[in-house]
Amino acid sequence: MKVNPVATCIVLLALSGVAIGQASFSAQCQLGCSRLVEATPKNTDRLFGGVSRFPMPPESAVQAFERRGELQEVELRGYSATTLISVELPDLSRWGEFELRRVYTAPKTLEFTPVRFTGDNFVKTNVIARLLQSEVTRLQNPQHAATAINAENYKIVFRGTTQIDGRLVHEYRLKPRKRRVGLVEGGMFLDAFNGSLVRNEGRLVKTPSFVLKRVEFVQDYVDIGSFTFLKHIHSVATTRILGRTVVEIYHYNYLFPAVGPAADEQRRAEVGTAVSPERQPQQ
Repeated sequence: MKVNPVATCIVLLALSGVAIGQASFSAQCQLGCSRLVEATPKNTDRLFGGVSRFPMPPESAVQAFERRGELQEVELRGYSATTLISVELPDLSRWGEFELRRVYTAPKTLEFTPVRFTGDNFVKTNVIARLLQSEVTRLQNPQHAATAINAENYKIVFRGTTQIDGRLVHEYRLKPRKRRVGLVEGGMFLDAFNGSLVRNEGRLVKTPSFVLKRVEFVQDYVDIGSFTFLKHIHSVATTRILGRTVVEIYHYNYLFPAVGPAADEQRRAEVGTAVSPERQPQQ
């Protein structure tokens, strides 16, 4: 399973069922991963000989980003996580929030277990349900080559070094070489020490249907051990039918397959009360 960093731009998936893809990323830890920790430069990137005490050159960070994605695909076995989806349709005065548990098993199985839903059933049926179904469809019919962030699909231009939440990152401008569904124009932010993806933001250069007029998004990621996971998505779409559609999605409480009872108990103890969204669910 490749969880492409831009492939989860939620409004596009929910309203049209077409994934917008990116580089070959698997949001997962390998089977038998012995620890679950939020990465910092000192505990990340065991795969590439340790993390440098000094920032990588911008070109090296992009290369590390690509290698991390390739390795995560090979080592991916499965994971579970909690997902909180909040959808607002301001022009229709409708809103809904759905919490669920997702379980992925390699290579192409993704299952959802509802936890709770609050809000309008219209939102649940016409937006959230279509979003979840499109995610399963995308998993079964991947289109990575046409949408990957690489030199074939994008002009990648280094813009400078900055910080996100106290984390030193290299910023790159992404400009698609073709006007193709699934490509975006915007920015990519990579950890300056290990090349892991920290943030993607931008807009679709071409929408997949007449219904969608414009889609903008911001996606944030978190490192757990040596691997990168989607943490939060903010997306705003302008549509010809529903008007503005605002989506917030949080992924947290990541758990991984254990290799035995002892490992399972250890992993549960390590995770404890894993990080949940900063925003408290609306009542």
